[in-house]
Amino acid sequence: MASSSNQASLAALEAMEMEDTAFDYSKRSQWLRAAVLGANDGLVSTASLMMGVGAVKQDIKAMILTGFAGLVAGACSMAIGEFVSVYSQLDIEVAQMKRDKKEGDQNAEEKESLPNPLQAAAASAFAFSVGAMVPLLAASFIRDYRVRVGAVVAAASLALVVFGWLGAALGKAPVVRSGIRVLVGGWLAMAITFGLTKLIASSGL
Repeated sequence: MASSSNQASLAALEAMEMEDTAFDYSKRSQWLRAAVLGANDGLVSTASLMMGVGAVKQDIKAMILTGFAGLVAGACSMAIGEFVSVYSQLDIEVAQMKRDKKEGDQNAEEKESLPNPLQAAAASAFAFSVGAMVPLLAASFIRDYRVRVGAVVAAASLALVVFGWLGAALGKAPVVRSGIRVLVGGWLAMAITFGLTKLIASSGL
């Protein structure tokens, strides 16, 4: 009887460990997927800004300054948005805890699992900055205008494929289809920004 009881206890512990592992993996994959999407946003928005300015300004300084401004502004915007969103979630969860009037160890465990607004904001800003650095680095040391624009498009395209693949893999979606969708979306964003900026500049506005 003792041995069957021990086996049952061990089985229960193993089941709990498997549940915890699955939960941790799921939670981790969500954070990773959010980071990939944030990096993709940084890549597309910064590359598009640089292409837009490159449509009317061919000097390297204008493109680099535009890309850097886009990186800083985008990272700040992402961080503030994430901070406000997660802080609102934190307020809701704390209010729910107070309503439930839970005390002791159970309450302490809940406090440990509460979202951290500063951590979320920093992670969001970092992910955006990583993506934005791709077109910036691609254009930083190339003086020739056409080669520089080509380098930005090539680097952005490669990064879009990588980010699309990672996002699909973490979200358990079809990898090829998702990668193509992300790549085409990025190309469209850069092409539209380039074309519209060129059109507005040529019209004398």
